[in-house]
Amino acid sequence: MSATPDIPLIDVAVWRTGDASRRAALAMRLDQAMQDSGFFMVTGHGIDPELSARVRATAKEFFHLPDEIKEQYRTPVGGRGWIRKGDEANAYYGEEIDPEKADLKETLTFGRDFRTGDAEIDAEYFKDNVYPAEVPELRELVLTWIDQARALYVDLLEMLATALGLDEQYFVERASKSPNTFNINRYPALSVVGQARQGQYRIAPHTDWGLVTILDRQPGYGGLEVQTLDGEWATAPFVEGAMTINIADLLARWTGDRWRSTKHRVLAPPQEAPSEELYSIICFCEPDMDQIVEPFAPPVGGGVHYEPVRAADYFTERNDAATVGADVAG
Repeated sequence: MSATPDIPLIDVAVWRTGDASRRAALAMRLDQAMQDSGFFMVTGHGIDPELSARVRATAKEFFHLPDEIKEQYRTPVGGRGWIRKGDEANAYYGEEIDPEKADLKETLTFGRDFRTGDAEIDAEYFKDNVYPAEVPELRELVLTWIDQARALYVDLLEMLATALGLDEQYFVERASKSPNTFNINRYPALSVVGQARQGQYRIAPHTDWGLVTILDRQPGYGGLEVQTLDGEWATAPFVEGAMTINIADLLARWTGDRWRSTKHRVLAPPQEAPSEELYSIICFCEPDMDQIVEPFAPPVGGGVHYEPVRAADYFTERNDAATVGADVAG
């Protein structure tokens, strides 16, 4: 039997309105979970569930258009627009990608509408969003969701900094000019994509790249699994209305692996429900791209040494690695 991952449910309202003792207890609970699973769930997050429903419904209209229409919005991983099924293959960092086992999903991807003033960073990480003309209402829905997610991101960064014993603004000050990647993933049904190959998934086992991921997911047979400390896989818990949060590679690296950036995956379309089609809304939240990430010394950090890395350089490498056909394996 594998250990059940520690994925607590946390009310963000406690952080926003609670007294010092309740905040301290929340931070201690977060530190425990980040050492075990790297995942938690949040209620009181401020992201309107009706907004999420409208994002899904509008994106579904686009995804069900013929591919020849969607093709005009096609973009590579790291771009803005439509990522076609077969163009992205997630893998754990350093593992080889098999193009024949590309992820069984398609994605609409957008980003924060912002400029840092650094021409090189802005050109690479703040590209203009591409909104499909066939669903004009999507633009306002996406920008509103990103705004609400960014507000939650500030709360999460404050909570996580406090859990490490840092000033609560430590990460906030190092992420105010950060991009974010906003994805709407369609996981088509088995009846659409057919039987998965051996070792093929809707999203293959991987870790995320930045600081924090905010996920609005739907439950299903072909859902999210998290790798436990003993290397087994466990179904991620689902609470209606809650966001699933996980920390990502650069934050784990910053902590010298005191905290885990945990492998996770989305299962292949299931035989049990051949018509199951799921939609996830994800906001990948990053540090400022010019930020140098260097592990904290103990006792804040866990003691694992990593060479300092500039966030932009790390992201360029990971984008290349996830693109099917790229020269760099990931």
